[in-house]
This record gives sequence, structure tokens and C-alpha cells, in this order.
Amino acid sequence: MSSSDQPPPHEVTIPPLDNDARQAVRDRQLQLTKPPGSLGRLETMAGDLAAMQSTSRPTVDPAVVVTMAADHGVAAEGVSAYPQSITAAMVANLADRGAAVNALCEANEIENIVVDMGVAGDIPADVLGYRVDKGTANMVQGPAMTPQQALDAISAGQSVLADVAPEARVVGLGEMGIANTTASAAITALLTDSPVEAVTGHGTGIDVETRAQKVDVIEQAIETNNPDPSDPISVLRSVGGFEIAGLVGLTLSAASQRVPVVVDGFIAGAAALVAAELNPRVTDYLLASHDSVEPGHAAQLDALGLEPCFDYGMRLGEGTGAALAIGVYRAACTAHNEMSTFAEAGLETE
Repeated sequence: MSSSDQPPPHEVTIPPLDNDARQAVRDRQLQLTKPPGSLGRLETMAGDLAAMQSTSRPTVDPAVVVTMAADHGVAAEGVSAYPQSITAAMVANLADRGAAVNALCEANEIENIVVDMGVAGDIPADVLGYRVDKGTANMVQGPAMTPQQALDAISAGQSVLADVAPEARVVGLGEMGIANTTASAAITALLTDSPVEAVTGHGTGIDVETRAQKVDVIEQAIETNNPDPSDPISVLRSVGGFEIAGLVGLTLSAASQRVPVVVDGFIAGAAALVAAELNPRVTDYLLASHDSVEPGHAAQLDALGLEPCFDYGMRLGEGTGAALAIGVYRAACTAHNEMSTFAEAGLETE
């Protein structure tokens, strides 16, 4: 699919939030048949969505979770509990609707879109094809991708909503790719000025020794490539991945269209960091999902100014946290839109 008509990421125009719409939500909340503020964060969630969508009656429907997949050359360094071939196998499972994110999307009436951004193996024909290359290069030996590949992946991600989900009112970020927590930890360390040790977790369930190897690999990659932390494209191309770059583009595109973006866990958080560095206004359109077990996720949430909806001890990725959170945001919208006011219910308030 073509992405050549997409503007460069730094030229994407993101509109300001509509605070009149937010105030309209606050005014209506005071008239609903409940004590003021008694629904807590559900009330502020409705206001946040209203400001993003520029309407006093926000909605998440139709909702989509986009799961982008790609392979990483750094997998050759033994940083994952699984071989690189698992990426293609899991993409097939996603396409067959057998993965966790498929089940959670179905439970919450969300469309799940699976996108190949750079899988090394063969994948089913019904997976959307935006492949930049068959996986990135090994970032320990040099940049994970060329500058052009990074821009191509972002541009491809910018095309997804217009191509396959133009009516979406909210989009959740999901991903799949063996070794992508390694890339995400490197991005997070660089963009939040955190020690690699502090933001590197156990990913797919690696043991203590393998995690130590993972930390060493990330530090070697940063030393080898010496990316400029003030240049998000430099960081992305040096230590990132095609699926992460695709999610960057998706985030920028959604925000430019007033479509709220629900950030999943650690890998989606890394993409959100890059997008926010490219265009700080993108943070106005980000909604948190869960608090990931991955230690670097807290640094991401802090940098982005996001408060998670819940903490269920999750660390799967795929968009699972985003799928659950969209259900919460739907509940916030439904309560706001469907509850009766005191006047409608014929109740006296004095």
C-alpha cells in the first residue's frame, strides 16, 4: 500500500484540544442523576475524550486496536526466551484470531487489525502488508535501520487509519516482535535519560543471566551507534524497530484527525515517546491503558504525563492492555451520554 502522500512526521498538524467541549461535559456531569464527582475518573475520562474529539458527546465506537509486527536483528544476541521464528508464527495466530488480543478485542467489541511492518518469515495473505524490510539489522553492529527506512516505516504507519479504518473514533496501539522489548528499552533509556539497567526488564520471561546479557547488548548498541537523544529519528533508526516506527506514524496520524490513541504497554510506550518528541502536541491525544510490569514503563508514563487505568500485572503486549482500557473508556462515554439528568428524571435537586 502506498504511503508516499503522507507528510513528513515533523510536518503533521495536530489541532489543539477543544476545552469548550470539555467544559460542556463538566456542565452535563453536574446535571446527571448522581452526586457530583461520584464516578471519579470516569467523569474526567469523558471530558478528556470530548476535548480530543471536539464534541460534548464523546464515543469510542467504532474502536480499533492495530497490532503491528516486525522482526529485530538484535534477536541474534540471545536477548529473548524465544527464537525469531516465533514472530511469524504469532502473526499467523493473530490472523487466525487465536491470540490474547483477539479474544480481548472480541470481548470489548473492538476490531483488531494486524499489520506486517517487517516480519522476517512468511505470513498469511490476509495480514495487511506495509513491510519495509524483512526485519531490522542487528543494532549492536550498527543502526537498526537506515534513515530512509525509518521514515518509510513512519509514513506507512501514517497510512493505516485512512487505508483500513477511516471511521475509527479511537485507536489502540499493539505490537508483536521477538526482541522488541530490547529495542524499546534502548529507546526509553535515551529519550527519558534513564540508566539502561533501570528500564530493562525480563521481556518474554528471560532469566536473570539473560537479562544481564540484554542490558549489556543495549549498552553496546547505544555506544556503537551514539544516537542523538535530542533527535528522535536518530534514536529510532539506531535502536528501534519497524513496528515501533509504524506505531509512531499511526499515533501522529490519529492525533492529527482528533482520534484518541490508547497506549498499550512498554513497546507502544516507546513509540509514543518518539511520537511526542517529533510533535509534543501528540501527548494531548494519548490515553493510558495499564501499568506494565516492565520496569521502563513507569519512566514512559511519567515522561508522557499519563496515568494508567489499571494495574493487573500485565506484560503481554499485542494491544491487550489497550483493548481492556477501551472498554473502560467506552463505559465512561456511555455513562456520560446515556444517564438521565435530574430534570429528565423528574427529580428535585433543592
